[in-house]
Amino acid sequence: MIDSHLLADHYQRALRADEVLAQIDAHYPACPTLHQLAPLDQLHIGGVAASARLLQRLNPDTHGKVLDIGAGLGGLMRQGTALGFQMTGLDITHGFSALNKALSSRVNQPDSLPLTWVTGNASALPFADHSFDAVLFQHSLLNMPDATQVIAESRRVLRPGGQLVMHEVVSGPNVAQLRYPVPWASSSEHSHLMKITELTRLLETGGFLLVHAEDWSEMALEWRQRQRQKEQTPRQAVLSPQWVFGERFLTMGKNLVDNLAQGAIKVVEIQASC
Repeated sequence: MIDSHLLADHYQRALRADEVLAQIDAHYPACPTLHQLAPLDQLHIGGVAASARLLQRLNPDTHGKVLDIGAGLGGLMRQGTALGFQMTGLDITHGFSALNKALSSRVNQPDSLPLTWVTGNASALPFADHSFDAVLFQHSLLNMPDATQVIAESRRVLRPGGQLVMHEVVSGPNVAQLRYPVPWASSSEHSHLMKITELTRLLETGGFLLVHAEDWSEMALEWRQRQRQKEQTPRQAVLSPQWVFGERFLTMGKNLVDNLAQGAIKVVEIQASC
């Protein structure tokens, strides 16, 4: 099982939720757009474009009820509801769930379906069997030590014909050279990367049929290099990952570039059905 207190401390120790909301209210009084929130709430490699590609794997008419496991600050959720999905976000870090809800209240999405926020553990999902059409993971399985149990729980809550879609970080050929800290872990204690072959095998033994697997690493590196350049400019951004991770993110951002460039990590997209 995940040590929820230690993991939550990693994500919450520098989180300045009240200051974040004050910053948003001051700079975006007419309601922030999803792109304006993205530097804060799309805490994954690839940003809004990566989330859009992930959601394109699903059709809201056939797989409209979606569980986002490891929802974080909710960028993927708000993007999904704008496309017609009914989004439920689960995160083990209560501070993230609370700020996710507060951010959503500031976004103008009057025609979207209502969002649902749950603080909980992916190893013991607090949902009934067959209650979702799709389950999403976006840079979240990497924090989960018992991936077998998480996949079993995902299979349980999906209806027959349901879809599991992942945008995940996996170990690369040079994973021994992985540099910490990274956004998901300060040390190897909370980093649970698998090889892509291990992950796809886990899905298949867990009752899923692999539909799609694609290596996004080159695209991810190019995106992270562009972001790194922005982060090093003297201009103070309205929102950035530093509002979540503090000054640690300066090192985290550099390490992400190095880890991708050196093959310590890879970024993949996977889709499987049940």
